Amino acid sequence: MYGSCMDEKAVNAKGLAPLKPELDRIAAVKDKSALMEEIAHLHLVGPNALFNFFSNSDLHNADQVIAYLSQGGLSLPDRDYYVKDDSDKVEMRKHLVEYATEVFTLAGQTSQEAAKSAQTVLMIETLLAADSVERTKLRDPKNRDHKMTREEAIALAPEFNLSRYFAAVGAPNFTSVNVSTPDFFRQVNGIVAAMPLDALKTYVTWHTLRGAAPWLSEPFVRANFKMRQALTGQKQIQDRWKRCVNLVDGSLGEALGQRYVDLTFGAEGKQRMLKMVDALEKSLDDDIHGLSWMSDDTKKQAKGKLQAIRNKIGYPDAWRDYSSVVIKSDDLLGNVERTSEFESKRQIAKIDKPLDRKEWGMTPPTVNAYYNPAYNEIVFPAGILQPPFFDKSMDDAVNFGGIGLVIGHELTHGFDDQGRKFDPQGNLRDWWTETDGKEFEKRVSCVADEYSNFVAVDNMKLNGRLTLGENTADNGGARIALAALEHMIADDKTGKEGQSIDGYTPEQRFFLGFGRVWCEKQRPENLRLQVTTNPHSPGKYRVNGVVQNMPEFQKAWGCKAGQPMVAENACHVW
Repeated sequence: MYGSCMDEKAVNAKGLAPLKPELDRIAAVKDKSALMEEIAHLHLVGPNALFNFFSNSDLHNADQVIAYLSQGGLSLPDRDYYVKDDSDKVEMRKHLVEYATEVFTLAGQTSQEAAKSAQTVLMIETLLAADSVERTKLRDPKNRDHKMTREEAIALAPEFNLSRYFAAVGAPNFTSVNVSTPDFFRQVNGIVAAMPLDALKTYVTWHTLRGAAPWLSEPFVRANFKMRQALTGQKQIQDRWKRCVNLVDGSLGEALGQRYVDLTFGAEGKQRMLKMVDALEKSLDDDIHGLSWMSDDTKKQAKGKLQAIRNKIGYPDAWRDYSSVVIKSDDLLGNVERTSEFESKRQIAKIDKPLDRKEWGMTPPTVNAYYNPAYNEIVFPAGILQPPFFDKSMDDAVNFGGIGLVIGHELTHGFDDQGRKFDPQGNLRDWWTETDGKEFEKRVSCVADEYSNFVAVDNMKLNGRLTLGENTADNGGARIALAALEHMIADDKTGKEGQSIDGYTPEQRFFLGFGRVWCEKQRPENLRLQVTTNPHSPGKYRVNGVVQNMPEFQKAWGCKAGQPMVAENACHVW
């Protein structure tokens, strides 16, 4: 797979030829129901035009996997890019039209045809965006909870020909489906009905070209990067070997992960991690026990949920079997399509089956971690267990400020504005008393308002509601990790853990470890993109936003009232 990607000469020699069969299939479509079958095929091998179809656990019966339908089909990262008239959004629409015009031209259209095709794409995507639900609203699982029968979903949007679509993607004969965004399907149904077939074919052709562009010849790669550059401000394209590594990780990640784990991840790392997770869970348990605003009933439920959290460290117990995937050394785009099809079919085959709680949602080399409310689990791939997050040569204080804080962050996600709505089994169920729920909302509103006043770039402020879950987890994770460190220092009979190193106390080293983890530089364009789409705050506020709420930070560094890192009205949830 990697070799086929690195053979740039062979890829350039083929030009558009590897994509020609897909483009010919779209061109041959004679009516809208046949177009839906073609969209189904494209959903398997590449980009998701028009909408998304996938499998996930039932919100009310987490042990069962069901079918899901949701909004989609946009080229730009968010609906706001189409419906808002801020100067950066208007600019990005122009970039999209230029990008589409260039790609249609490379695909053989005249400059006039290409310009017209690009305008068609923008027109259709603007209509889709107008009917899409805002990202912030979709954070609330109750706004994504619309289970209906298969027949009801088909009747919801007759123009989508969903019965033919389900057959074409090879979906089992399921009886129920959660339509996350039913209004989108109702309204877009009218768009599909009113739109000429040729316009819809142009739109589907565009998504086929856009999905393949990074893996086609150099002119397509350049056009694709120019669009990325406009969105992120990135000055030069990533080295090809890095793009190829990312491709292998994204498409055959558990095969790559086996080799990665063999080389990098020993039993010692796993044991040290498990010890830290245990310390963090005890710390969160203490925190819940000591909350003045939460009743004993809700505390009991919260502790039950905490005890039920599963921990996955390093890599999965059983590796995925890719033996059915055909990989050819001279067929990059074919490899991309076949690995996509393998994964799409693997996901669709889960529908109407019990949830496999052993499965991982990240590959072992990934530098990241996550909490999954449906599984009620925290997952730490081997990739994150390296500096700056985890450094075997460093003392515990620095590691508690790094990976310890990340563990605390992921645990806190089980009790953030989304996670708190799921019970220990992963079902969407309200286990809070009404009074405690109101007390919680009061405290997270403080966090939302605080972060909404932080300026990311120019005069663009953070969206405190979009980033609320991550900000709650950052604040809670820091407090819980520091408390776990303090417990360790108190329990250490040798007194070694409490000693200063290089003139810094353990508490100071904890905060230095924290600052080091989120030290970053971002271009202004990327900050604008992040504020619009990313539920995480920029690194600066992941650190400063947290420590200004922490009396522990102020004590460690001798900060005084009125100084920048001392919030006048500090927010505190967990």
